Amino acid sequence: MSPLRIIDPHIHLWDLSSGLYPHFETPSVSFIGDNTAIARSYLLPEFLEEGEGSVVIEGAVHVEALPTDALRELEVLQQVASSAPIPIGVISGGDLTDPQFGAFLDRCEASPAFRGVRQVLNRHPVAEFNYVATDFMADPQFSKGLIELGRRGGVFDLQIYPHQMDAAARQAADAGGTQIVLNHAGMWVDRNGAGWRQYKQGLRTLAAEPNVTVKISGLGMFDLDWTTESIRPLVLETFEAFGPERSMFASNFPVDKLFSSYAAVWTAFDAITSDLSEGDRAQLFRGTAKRVYRL
Repeated sequence: MSPLRIIDPHIHLWDLSSGLYPHFETPSVSFIGDNTAIARSYLLPEFLEEGEGSVVIEGAVHVEALPTDALRELEVLQQVASSAPIPIGVISGGDLTDPQFGAFLDRCEASPAFRGVRQVLNRHPVAEFNYVATDFMADPQFSKGLIELGRRGGVFDLQIYPHQMDAAARQAADAGGTQIVLNHAGMWVDRNGAGWRQYKQGLRTLAAEPNVTVKISGLGMFDLDWTTESIRPLVLETFEAFGPERSMFASNFPVDKLFSSYAAVWTAFDAITSDLSEGDRAQLFRGTAKRVYRL
């Protein structure tokens, strides 16, 4: 049996010697547990070794890792991409509400590996799940930044919780020319019946906007002891909402390295989709990511 061929559109590479990631220099504990195992440099050779014997990695997308300087991170990752044995795109950090966002994009576009921007938007009434204090999507400048990013051909990686999906769908409708990628299958954080219903409805509200695609990834962050069967409903629900041409699998490594091996993540995705056509599986494992991130 041939190894599974994949493009992994959500990874993080960080070199602590760069000084860009002080939050990984000291181990910490959060709702995803103790991060000691990844509170160290995680570089491309280690990432590529994760797939040996289980998958063939044909490309990858580095997503910003909350650096202290987004432009410097892009510069470092451009050096990595320039010498990498596989195509690598970079999603930089950025603030769409910054009046100087256009000037920021001018500098980003000097890097051939640049593919777009992520701005973490997760807000939650439970303090441990609350990433940001500001409701960025309520700022009129956010919509302007989202439109400008799309005008330049950039992708916006959207990281939110389910209760923010309606607001995000309105932003997507207003910025119809911008390719938006929902991170981590929408981060189903409220693990109860009402939360599941809200999640399912939110997915379909976002999926109604044709410029939104989804990355099915990061599922271990809210299911620390996950199994193939425990993530199956979420994977299939997301796939049903978005379909094969707007869905892609990703690993979220090394963050999800805290919960499982690389092989386990891809083996689970493989098993869950075993009944799909080869064409649909090719989209999920490679095609959608290749097209959206221009790899």
